[in-house]
Amino acid sequence: MSSVDYDEFGMLRDNAAEAGLALTSIPAVTRRSYDVGGGQLVSAISWGDRDPELVLLHGGGQNAHTWDTLLLALGRSALAIDLPGHGHSDWRLDRDYGPWRNADAVAVIMAEAAPAAAAVVGMSLGGLTAIRLAAARPDLARRAVIVDATPGTGEATRSMSQRDRGAVALIGGPPQFDSFEAMADAAAALSPHRPRAAVERGVRHNAVARPDGSWSWRYDLFGPLPPAAFEFSALWQDVDAISVPVMLVSGGRSPYVTEADVAEFGRRLPGLRAEVVADAGHAIQGDQPLVLAGLIEDFVFGG
Repeated sequence: MSSVDYDEFGMLRDNAAEAGLALTSIPAVTRRSYDVGGGQLVSAISWGDRDPELVLLHGGGQNAHTWDTLLLALGRSALAIDLPGHGHSDWRLDRDYGPWRNADAVAVIMAEAAPAAAAVVGMSLGGLTAIRLAAARPDLARRAVIVDATPGTGEATRSMSQRDRGAVALIGGPPQFDSFEAMADAAAALSPHRPRAAVERGVRHNAVARPDGSWSWRYDLFGPLPPAAFEFSALWQDVDAISVPVMLVSGGRSPYVTEADVAEFGRRLPGLRAEVVADAGHAIQGDQPLVLAGLIEDFVFGG
């Protein structure tokens, strides 16, 4: 697992086996790159050989591979994007990785590669980005699935302990580790409900080996960031402007979405479909991927 060279799609059978999915062959998956302007390239994983039916946006400190098991379960064509500053995408000089700049980049990619997608699915920071997209570009984000995030998430995060934050707390930890095993240990300690093998797989997708033998995270979230980019409460105005169907899915064990925020979301968007996935934390796509896949299939494609 800690080998410097690895096939990023070579672990899909492990994802399938862990979820109890019968995988007779590896799906058609390829990595692509898109120019979003300003000299910035954004990377994405294309699933299937048809135009994408879904566009998926991961959370802060994650990457497109967080959706692997869910997409294996859905079996639909999709484009899973590495948000700017994450995964294989370029880092921004201004280090603005907030939902507004993210949405600008995603809109460029969608217009080129997924203009007819049925829905955008976003988790955490990706969910906040999807809120912005749904408000600003309903022609691209025809439906939105928001996974464990609301404009109140930032306020909730500030009052959490490190353990409450789960794996998200890694963003505030060291950017570099002496070994892959030390990096995996840190992630496993904050992911008590996930199998060790699944944690290691996720870490391997999100880590890069350095010439001196140490390992660092792939994302650019350490050190000072523009404060205004992460004042998510301003997105409540975008919720007011949404005209497309939205489903908000929260984890039963997650502290990131409060009952008050769900109620506020529903007050501002009366047609909101709100779902809670029991026995899931913040990363529902990792804790209960088959349940989340069923909800997406029903909401987006009518079951």
